[in-house]
Amino acid sequence: MSVFTHLVAELGRLLEPVLAESATAAAIVLFTVLVRLALHPLSRAGFRGATPVAGCLPLLLQLPVFFLMYQAFTSGGELLGHRLFAAPLGSRWTEALGEGGPFGAQGLVFLALFGAIAVVAAWSAVRGRRSAAAAARTAAAAAASAPKKKPAGAAALPELTAEQQEAMRKLGGVLPLLSFGTLITAAVVPLAAGLYLLTTTAWSVAERAWLEYRRARAAEQPADGGVRSTL
Repeated sequence: MSVFTHLVAELGRLLEPVLAESATAAAIVLFTVLVRLALHPLSRAGFRGATPVAGCLPLLLQLPVFFLMYQAFTSGGELLGHRLFAAPLGSRWTEALGEGGPFGAQGLVFLALFGAIAVVAAWSAVRGRRSAAAAARTAAAAAASAPKKKPAGAAALPELTAEQQEAMRKLGGVLPLLSFGTLITAAVVPLAAGLYLLTTTAWSVAERAWLEYRRARAAEQPADGGVRSTL
């Protein structure tokens, strides 16, 4: 038994008196939250722009956890017998379609999962487009207010052409849509892995929203005499 399987099984036993046969599904969500809490300092450092590597590490460090979960619910073991309501945690969407169709007992569980992932992806897309639009307005305002004449010996910053600005605007509109790729992934992996994807994606969106809120609050505070807020 792997460490992951042992931890999820123990969490499931603790939650079983309350959640019955869905306790292991809740244990997966709780385990994912614990992983993201452990990675929060790296996410915060990446948001601050401390190092380029810090922004990628949370995603990279989650990959082994995702693969362990995938293996635990595809290669056999004690976790395969657990369910989320009517759907086995090791089942896939295609298998649920063969057990009563999309509106059967198992199909409805997957539809609820897909709906939750779609809501999170839409929230991420809306926030991404707003952030891209705000960044474009800030860059345009900075370019408009910049002095036309540079001091002698100062390096001139390259100005974006109209074509480059249009390309950045289009890219800012397309990139947020990539969050819907999680929905495609959840349709082909076991239900347990889909729960992990839903939880970690929702955490990422909420975490970034919180960090942006904290940064905005810190920027609003007076330069002197106020208490400085840290992210």
